[in-house]
Amino acid sequence: MTSFIKSNRWNIAFWIVQLAGWGGLVYFSYLMTPGGEYKQSDFYKYALISGFFIGVLTTSSLRYYLKRYISLDNFDGRDVLKLGVSVCVTALLYGGLSFATGYLKGYLGADDLEIPELYKDFGIGLAILNSFFLIIGWTIFYMSVKIAAKLNANRLERAELNTTLKQAQLNTLKAQINPHFMFNSLNNIRGLMLEDVEKSRDMLTKLSEMLRYSLTKNNVNAIALEEELEMVENYIALSKIQLEERLQFTQEIDNETLNVQIPPMIIQLLVENAVKHGISNLKSGGTIKLITSKTDNGLSIEVSNTGKLAITHNSTQLGLKNIRQRLRLLYGEKAFFSLKEVNDSVIARINIPLA
Repeated sequence: MTSFIKSNRWNIAFWIVQLAGWGGLVYFSYLMTPGGEYKQSDFYKYALISGFFIGVLTTSSLRYYLKRYISLDNFDGRDVLKLGVSVCVTALLYGGLSFATGYLKGYLGADDLEIPELYKDFGIGLAILNSFFLIIGWTIFYMSVKIAAKLNANRLERAELNTTLKQAQLNTLKAQINPHFMFNSLNNIRGLMLEDVEKSRDMLTKLSEMLRYSLTKNNVNAIALEEELEMVENYIALSKIQLEERLQFTQEIDNETLNVQIPPMIIQLLVENAVKHGISNLKSGGTIKLITSKTDNGLSIEVSNTGKLAITHNSTQLGLKNIRQRLRLLYGEKAFFSLKEVNDSVIARINIPLA
């Protein structure tokens, strides 16, 4: 129960304020209305109750639209236009429904009731004018709270990132330099020396390049994708010493993506995860496929491997945590990472925004 409240505290707070706010407005309207037959009538009580529910319904719908289609991260002229249109539509909807359920009922069902002249003279025009004031006021309050919450979240985020930056860098280094892989590679190369000395030298060169790459790129936030691909090919070559024909590797690289800047080791970690948790666990082996392409939303990177998505209980998932952490540090909510199983294949996807 506590975790549910914590994870949904903003929604709970919204509905408390929403219901209390419209309830308070209805009560204030009741207090401000002059006494008499009209105030005591069923029609007036019906108008207040219907106004409460119409207000809650229309502004809750407006909130859904604002959350879904207007982002404060990239607020621009189009968002201003969408905000203005949505407010106008909501105001017209609120005014129209109020007139239909309140005033219209009064005119048709309460002919013997003396309705204030102001309502008779202006009718729906007054309802819509009143609705614009209410909806605009509601929107200003809602957006002010949302902006204040966003600024506070950004402040806390910056503070958290500053305090955890060193730890994040250490985690990155630990995830990039996998001692188990290094030791296995050295042992495999030692065995290969008895069969093919020249190839063993080549593998030692690739291993040293990977180690140098891991150390020198640890404090760099971005490198060309083409440079990362060289290290991926080195990793695959070293892995094939042990896995041999069980490991097949294919790639579809869009030439337009070769110079795109990406976080170092991010593809390497995906491929390493595919080998360690996928191909190496299959007796018959399988295929790892790397695809890069440009999309409307940025750079798309996909690494798929034969196998099932099964994360063991004793797994630290350090590589996956590393990827998510660095994407959050560098791009905030603009980057996307997913890992799922589709038709006996595990597919990892990353989408990085392009500047």
